[in-house]
Parts: sequence; structure tokens; C-alpha cells
Amino acid sequence: MKKDILKVAGKSLKSRLIVGTGKYKSFSETAKAIKASGADMVTVAVRRVNIFDKKKPILTDYINPKKIIFLPNTAGCFTSEEALRTLRLARQIGGWKLVKLEVLGDKKTLFPNMIETIKSTKTLVKEGFKVMVYCTDDPLLAKKLEDNGASAIMPLASPIGSGLGIQNKVNISLIIKQSKVPVIVDAGIGTASDATIAMELGCDGVLINSAIANAKKPILMAKAFKDAVISGRNSYLAGRMSKNYFASASTPTKGLI
Repeated sequence: MKKDILKVAGKSLKSRLIVGTGKYKSFSETAKAIKASGADMVTVAVRRVNIFDKKKPILTDYINPKKIIFLPNTAGCFTSEEALRTLRLARQIGGWKLVKLEVLGDKKTLFPNMIETIKSTKTLVKEGFKVMVYCTDDPLLAKKLEDNGASAIMPLASPIGSGLGIQNKVNISLIIKQSKVPVIVDAGIGTASDATIAMELGCDGVLINSAIANAKKPILMAKAFKDAVISGRNSYLAGRMSKNYFASASTPTKGLI
């Protein structure tokens, strides 16, 4: 049986679950959650998580970047200039070219500023970065990101950290149908069943942070998400039955006594 591999910007991922490294109680807990999740890729907020200063507790002491792909992101950036400066620093110090772009527009909702996001994507692609882009669930803007060289489209399910799950299945589905690059749902996932729904819609992957880190038992929740993503992917590949308004007997009607 052919292996079901997720390919993003030349990287091959066995797991379709990407996990964030923020909000955990410690780097030790972070590492245990990552291991339980089975993730091959983790996001790292360059401005918030220590990955450079060896005089302080450092993430790379707990998670080996040679075994797990680090995806530097621009969490906390509200302008194109901030985002560009952050990712250029990440490349200069860590050599990272595959990055996740976030340019936020509002502190209350943390929705992406799509004008600044598209502008930043253009610049980063021209500079040789492979850019996975956090965006709204607007299919037209998602297409514009792809046209400008985005390596993956990452529409929000709902506001970051809200746990509300996917609020607009129709738009997510439209983005999936039109996209030639991976579509990875990002932000707002609250529980394992939300991840299953995303995968059943046909998403190529799911990114989770708050739902694991804020769980009462983060390690167990990480395992739950691992299973949920696998289950949802298998369900999608299997092809669901058609929906009908009327009943259809589950046992044969021929030859009844």
C-alpha cells in the first residue's frame, strides 16, 4: 500500500498534524506533547520562544531540529515590516527558509491583515523563502496568496486560541477544491473531533497549539489529536456514503420470508 505522505515545499511529512510549541508549562512538557502527537513539524514563534540564546533554557535542548522540522513563524507581528525582519533574522541565525507567515490585524480577534499578508508573501518569495501562510477563510484571497507563490495555504477555522472549531466549512471546502498547494487548517481548533472534521473535508493537514497546551492533560490530548487526524484522513480517503433524505434499509430486501 502506498504511503500517504504530506509534501510541503519539498519536505515530506509522515504525520499530517503540525503542533505549536507555545503556551506549555515547560519545554519538557512541550517535548512530551510533541512526541505523543507523532508530529514531524512544529511551529516556533521566533519572537517568543528561545531558540537562539544558549545562556537560557532553550527549545533545542528538548526537541532535536535534526529529527523534527522547525517552522519559524511571525506570531505577534502586526506589520509587514515586523514579519519580514523576524523571518530574515530566523534565516540569518538558524538557516531556515521554510517559514510560517502571520501578519495580524487586530489584537482582539487576531485575524490576519490580508493586505499586509499578501504584501509580505510577495517579498518573502522573491527573497527565496518557502512561505506557509496564515490567512482568512476567503477563497479569493487564498487564491491570491497561491498566485503569489505561497507554499501552503493555512486558513483559520475560527479565532486563534478560541477553541470554537471550524465555523465555515463551505469556505474551507472551496479553498481546498481550488488549491494546488497544501491546505492546512490553522487556529481555532478546540478538540480532537474538530481536527477529524477538517481532515474529512479534505484538508491536507491541521495545525494545533492551544487545544493541546491548554488541555487539562496535554500529553493525552496530543495523542487524541494524533488519532483524530489519522481517522479523519482515512475517512476522507475511504469516501463517505452519499446523503439521502429518505431511509435505505441496511439489510437485503430480496428473499424475505
